[in-house]
Amino acid sequence: MRRGYASWVLFGLAVGTLAGIALWSREMRVARRDLFSRRAIKRLAALGYVGAQPSVEHARLLRDYVAWEPRPALRRRADALLRRMESHLG
Repeated sequence: MRRGYASWVLFGLAVGTLAGIALWSREMRVARRDLFSRRAIKRLAALGYVGAQPSVEHARLLRDYVAWEPRPALRRRADALLRRMESHLG
């Protein structure tokens, strides 16, 4: 009986993990368009997405975002991502 319980717990954990990964992946794709959202949490998620996808287009987008962002913490995060992206792109 105990062995069956452990199997169900592992199965539930695996399904929950996969569902979480799928939802997070969807949110990250949606987040790119939320970089200039009125909600700070959406902007933070968008920074995560844009920062994970280095490209010249994203570097330009981050440069505009740094100039626009009113919150210092998000501006610093975007600036760090921009510097890392520029060094990666050469």
